[in-house]
Amino acid sequence: MTDIDKALLDPTSVFKTPEDVLKAHDLTREQKIEILRRWEYDARELQVADDESMTGGSNNLLQRVLESLSALGYVPDPDKEPPTMQG
Repeated sequence: MTDIDKALLDPTSVFKTPEDVLKAHDLTREQKIEILRRWEYDARELQVADDESMTGGSNNLLQRVLESLSALGYVPDPDKEPPTMQG
């Protein structure tokens, strides 16, 4: 059984890859989207750090998260998205 609360706080503590979220049969589509959106936020934060020559992540991770969200049919609503440093 997937620990949804833990996954929402830190997706990498429960899943190795964004694709693993898609494979979790005990989660609803909405839960998967929320986990992946959190992962997207984290990946964007890492990208900002990388852009500022700090320790950061790779664009590959962000791309994989976005592809996983797309596989779930998720389309972001810019009017409902909170502003962030990443855009």
